[in-house]
Amino acid sequence: MTAPRRLLLVNGPNLNLLGTREPEVYGTATLPDVERITAEAAAAVGFEVRALQSNHEGVLIDAIHDARADCAGIVINPGGLTHTSVALRDALTGVALPFAEVHISDVYAREEFRHHSYLHDVAAVRVVGHGVDGYPEAVRELVAHL
Repeated sequence: MTAPRRLLLVNGPNLNLLGTREPEVYGTATLPDVERITAEAAAAVGFEVRALQSNHEGVLIDAIHDARADCAGIVINPGGLTHTSVALRDALTGVALPFAEVHISDVYAREEFRHHSYLHDVAAVRVVGHGVDGYPEAVRELVAHL
């Protein structure tokens, strides 16, 4: 059996507001823009993308669990859950799929509480502060890791 050629793209809380939320921090690209450029980057290396955004931690965890069945890896921007969610970390390590952690803004140039990530030490790839261009970058690096 061949490995699946699909990535799960997960965007966490408040990322549905991209394009209107603090454009000076997050830019003007929308969530559909992010999903499109991520899918294009994946297609360029022979992968498809299943995208999910939710403001609810349990929905994200369920999607991560489901990815075991048909995904080779995960690209995730956990939003604020980066700094608070042991449960999200446990889901990602529990499914044993390599994942890329993405942050649009440079979290290290922002408030101190944003400097800590519960995912940083278990992520196969981290892309921080490259705007929405960090998503295709994460796809390329994650696929190279696979």
